[in-house]
Amino acid sequence: MLSFDDVNAVLTEMAPACAGGFIQKIQQPTPDTIILSLRRSGRSLSLLLSTHSQYGRLHILSQKMPSIPTPPLFCQYARAHLLGAQIHRLAQTPDDRIVWFELKRGERVFLLVVALTGRSANIFILDAGTTVLRSLKPSRQAIGEPFNLAPCPWKGDSSIEAFPPMPDTEKMVFPVSERIEASYSTSELNATLEDERHRQIAHVRKHVKKLQRRIEKLTHDFAKVDAYREYGRYGELLKSHVSALGKGQKHVTVVDYFDDGLPEITLPLNPEKDGPENLKNYFTKYGKFTGAQENLVPRLKQAKTELTKYKQELEALESGELANPQETEPSSALPKRQVPLLAPQRSKQKNQPAVPYRKFSSQEGCLILVGKTAKDNDAVTFKVSKPDDLWLHARGTPGSHVIVKLEKKQQVLPETLKDAATLALFYSDLRKSGKGEVIYTLRKNVKKPKGAKPGSVTVTQEKNLWVFVDQARLDRLKESG
Repeated sequence: MLSFDDVNAVLTEMAPACAGGFIQKIQQPTPDTIILSLRRSGRSLSLLLSTHSQYGRLHILSQKMPSIPTPPLFCQYARAHLLGAQIHRLAQTPDDRIVWFELKRGERVFLLVVALTGRSANIFILDAGTTVLRSLKPSRQAIGEPFNLAPCPWKGDSSIEAFPPMPDTEKMVFPVSERIEASYSTSELNATLEDERHRQIAHVRKHVKKLQRRIEKLTHDFAKVDAYREYGRYGELLKSHVSALGKGQKHVTVVDYFDDGLPEITLPLNPEKDGPENLKNYFTKYGKFTGAQENLVPRLKQAKTELTKYKQELEALESGELANPQETEPSSALPKRQVPLLAPQRSKQKNQPAVPYRKFSSQEGCLILVGKTAKDNDAVTFKVSKPDDLWLHARGTPGSHVIVKLEKKQQVLPETLKDAATLALFYSDLRKSGKGEVIYTLRKNVKKPKGAKPGSVTVTQEKNLWVFVDQARLDRLKESG
């Protein structure tokens, strides 16, 4: 974790380059880390904010870090509210390792607070009145409550001067950031990988025990029915004696015609049942054995195979190896391992069920879902989406249902609406014309008539938006998918 002096040094170094910059991208490559991509004066910068309990820091980032396919909730919220915002000024709380960013987005003001305070390190998003809106990690600073970890440097004190923006950042260098990055990044990566290895060990041990219990149970179940292995033969031998059997008999002696020596064998009977009932009982028990051969034996074999693979994987992990995140699980019946956050899986795994939608991210970071087929449209609208999500469709023509994922009572932002409307027009029969009318409403205003064809719906309280397909906007959306 950075010392107070290090925080002061790196903030003094990077503030002139960051002040005045616009936030163009927000990533969360690990649970502890946020990366802000800034643009100002013809230069792009990446700002790393880490709340790792040992390696917490902030600095200008020189190397790219991979992002995960689906951003966590904090990242989604930050994208929805902070993308496009301009960094107005930065400051450090006196005698503390707390850094404040004042962000302006249109008429709204947000405060991004980075608290590098050891185990309690966290990142907070506040409104202009210092009310907590979101936090990266769980915190005693409850959402909706006033932020009380430290006073806002600018609140009620205009004597604290903002770091002035510098007109030319093209040739700036950041030696303090480079020193911090070189010192901390490798250590944090190694610590993260080691944490991941221990997490995988715990995961694999859990499923080794689970498979051992499964094998024990299947073996026990099979042992019970294995006693009925010869009951089919016994039933065949009993057939010729059924008419002579009555209730009250406890056994019957028959000649075993399946044995070349023709020995006599004694078959036990249920004295409460007559001959046909005893015969049925023999074949019923033999049916349990044959059923176990068809079902229990393959399951037992599969479980043993999986156990062998898990034990080999556990041995490799305990020897210091980290499992390849792109490997599939030995058994589709077991939960999938989470991919290590520093090496996210980008390729689709085989046998993974296809989702009924294409996925995009708006300029403000909102998730947009676009149905693929008529049947998929029904799934996206009535199974995936929630009542307060926004629903869009090209008016009067076949096309995809488009959903913008929103929080309850959240208003859709203008650029997000344009992005979603562009996708609704592009994935419709108006695609070639490049222009058309798109309707939109809350998903709760969309109904499925009884007996209607796939994709057919009725809509109420809709609004209209005339859309021209902007190729630059469309390209950006495709890149986000």
